[in-house]
Amino acid sequence: MATGRRPRTALRFAVYALAAASLSIAATAEASALVPEPPARTVPAAMSLSGAKVVAESGVHGSDLDGWISQALDIMAAQGIPGSYDAIHRNIMRESGGDPGAINLYDSNAAAGTPSKGLLQVIDPTFQAYHVAGTSWDIWDPVANITAACNYAAARYGSMDNVNSAY
Repeated sequence: MATGRRPRTALRFAVYALAAASLSIAATAEASALVPEPPARTVPAAMSLSGAKVVAESGVHGSDLDGWISQALDIMAAQGIPGSYDAIHRNIMRESGGDPGAINLYDSNAAAGTPSKGLLQVIDPTFQAYHVAGTSWDIWDPVANITAACNYAAARYGSMDNVNSAY
């Protein structure tokens, strides 16, 4: 022992502990990928793609929700799409709790293979059909998601201001 080397049992234990920790991490990652988190109370049947809790108790996940809505309203005004800040904010909080990574994997849209995504829970075909020029074609982009949803709401209901439940 005076040579400064560890006894073989200690080295063997360290190797076993490292292997067990690696297996535990891999099993946890695999299990969390297979089993979605339970829905948050404020956003029924939605979960975050990041794997984090859907909606924190305080709502928005350190995002710039006010900025996204303001930017969307500027684009909407230029395109003649009606909608108010209050209506957009109210619907975002109901649909996603302000999480731009929210996705609904539990409803009929998801069962049909087109889950609702983003701040206003838009499905891909609706996003593509009501995409607003000057915004990203990425459904996860908060401003593109808001403007496409508001464009759809305007065509179907006259304005996002007339939407008070799932649409």
